[in-house]
Amino acid sequence: MVCPKCGFRNPEGNRFCAGCGESFVPGYAQQPPYQQQQQARMRPVPPSYVVLQVVLKEKLFGTGSRNLSALEGVINEQAEKGYRLHTITTATGGSSGIGGGDRIQATMVFEKM
Repeated sequence: MVCPKCGFRNPEGNRFCAGCGESFVPGYAQQPPYQQQQQARMRPVPPSYVVLQVVLKEKLFGTGSRNLSALEGVINEQAEKGYRLHTITTATGGSSGIGGGDRIQATMVFEKM
């Protein structure tokens, strides 16, 4: 039997479509509860991600580049939006700054909680 709603080919004798849950029984339009639960389990919600890049710089004079506070600020901002830090990677920029300081790029991946 072919479902009139979704076109799925069902074995003869089925009371509900195995593809969409449509009832083949006249007057019974609701999916059986076990199929509703099964369909809910089959459709997981895909995770939502945000990817941000922060350029970390070495301070020219003195100490305290504020890199950690810059990273902390980005992490806290995303946490307020309901995201958690999933992955963080760093890479050098390949160029030396004034006084030999190298720029480092931090790439952070945040996942929706």
